[in-house]
Amino acid sequence: MRRASDRERPVAAVPQQGPARAAISDPWAAQGESGSTQVVLAFDDNRLATQLFGHYGRNLALLERKLAVKAESRGNHVTLEGGRDGCEQARRVLEHLYEQLKRGRDVAPGDVEGAIREAVSQGSLFDFDPSEERQSFDEIQLRRRPVRARTPAQDAYIRALKRHTLVFGSGPAGTGKTWLAVAFCVHLLERRMVDRIILTRPAVEAGERLGFLPGDMKEKVDPYLRPIYDALYDLMDRAFVERALQSGEIEIAPLAFMRGRTLANAAVILDEAQNATSMQMKMFLTRLGENSHMIVTGDPSQTDLPNGMTSGLAEAVRLLEGVEGVGFAHFKAEDVVRHELVQRIVSAYEAHDATVARRLFARRAPAQAEGAVVEAVPMDMGPSDFAAPDEGR
Repeated sequence: MRRASDRERPVAAVPQQGPARAAISDPWAAQGESGSTQVVLAFDDNRLATQLFGHYGRNLALLERKLAVKAESRGNHVTLEGGRDGCEQARRVLEHLYEQLKRGRDVAPGDVEGAIREAVSQGSLFDFDPSEERQSFDEIQLRRRPVRARTPAQDAYIRALKRHTLVFGSGPAGTGKTWLAVAFCVHLLERRMVDRIILTRPAVEAGERLGFLPGDMKEKVDPYLRPIYDALYDLMDRAFVERALQSGEIEIAPLAFMRGRTLANAAVILDEAQNATSMQMKMFLTRLGENSHMIVTGDPSQTDLPNGMTSGLAEAVRLLEGVEGVGFAHFKAEDVVRHELVQRIVSAYEAHDATVARRLFARRAPAQAEGAVVEAVPMDMGPSDFAAPDEGR
């Protein structure tokens, strides 16, 4: 029963109705003096409810950590308790994911985290209808399954891919730059908007010396391009990928092999672009032909180029900013979707790099004030390019 003090409270945003939605049981009835709200959701399909809650309730545990609510399940019911906004956001997340399950789509932990981020970005001051295809985050439609943005930065990235011929995606590892780029290229190929996909990256060893690699050219470059293969197999049927590789509809090659070519009617990706030199980047960008799309991705903080060599990615982003037809998407540590621990690792490294940079520039400031000659710092260098003078002693 609803208490007399709650008579003027708004009704639930999602009313009780048919099996297409979760049933909600008087969400404001259990609000106490402490401001805690209790929401009870009932799902009509026990099997889907079990998938929704996750193995050993891991999806509900993720809701608890991210939205500061308490979620307890019993059968096909789940009780949410916490702040009003947190419970409202958790309700929208569960109902959205339940609608996905009803459409036959799987729900992975990454999908749960993406739905949480979307609910938080949307706020809680409007009616949310999970059965309608009104989405704040954009998506890429593929034959195998749709690929939907999980963060605001990914959403901006997808929108830039759809609007611009050339797009730069830069940021930390694990933010989905390469995966979404491959998904967009697959989307263009499946709809015959392009004739082929060309995937390339610089064949630069990550601080190691691999020595002589046996086999033909494909076998030699495969170790460098394995992440791109993984994305293809994840987004397309393996048999189709193998046929497309054999027929040339999908071409994977090192960056050095792009010289002299004109890439027309193609979707082209340059991955790990932070390892491309300035001349290589200029060579690659000028390969763009008619009816082609070009995507450049990379993490400026993880360059493997020799010391003193300018990264082509940092230079291109600086030079092409504001050029018509060129789009940019910048990712940060909070946009990491690979594993929540990766996000904390990236944040720790960024904090360290910022501390080192502040220390270095603080030591140079007195010399500049006295009019001493100070060595210029290249514009494309970031905090990670510097090392503290007293480190390692």
